[in-house]
Amino acid sequence: MSQRFRIPEMEGRTARWYARQRGTESQLRAHRQQAERLTEGQPADAAILEVAPGPGYFAVELARRGCRVTGLDISRTMVQIATEYAARAGATVDFRHGDAAELPFDEDSFDLIVCQAAFKNFPRPVAALDEMCRVLRPGGTAVIQDLNSGAGRADIAEEVRRMGLSPLNAATTRLTLGWLRRRAHPAAEFRRLAERSTFGGCEVDTDGLSLEVRLRA
Repeated sequence: MSQRFRIPEMEGRTARWYARQRGTESQLRAHRQQAERLTEGQPADAAILEVAPGPGYFAVELARRGCRVTGLDISRTMVQIATEYAARAGATVDFRHGDAAELPFDEDSFDLIVCQAAFKNFPRPVAALDEMCRVLRPGGTAVIQDLNSGAGRADIAEEVRRMGLSPLNAATTRLTLGWLRRRAHPAAEFRRLAERSTFGGCEVDTDGLSLEVRLRA
């Protein structure tokens, strides 16, 4: 099992620095492409929950595709940043403060749940999966995208290159990703967590620095 390390709270200055690093044009373009891919086959007005949306960039792209989007984050600063970003973008997204292991939603509320780059930080991962399964509608899907713990330094370097950051921020981000990769759940561990959850299993794919898990209600 991967080792867990205590991480700094994503509040205040730390949250705002993170939001700036994740808001480059190349990353926003990647969010648009991801939104198109993940909403393919969904109803025109699909109800989507993003768990840990951070600064809200991906949630806004989902909303722009006509989806009814809700975002839930443990960071109050991130909720504020995301709400402000959605307002500037002219997008309607309901951002709320809350815990992934205690989702404040009724059963069968969402067609799709997405969680990007955050699951490795959840202190109660099985509880979070159970809650995702509870609020998904029958036939719904949860998609968790996170770091691939088996990725190497070259994968990190390529990922940072695509971000289009300044030299200083690129160096900081490489170090941060290397540290966060050590926290990530390996594919085999994700399968064990899913088997212990209400989902009962999952599909896992890896590509370079990225890992994607799909779970079906």
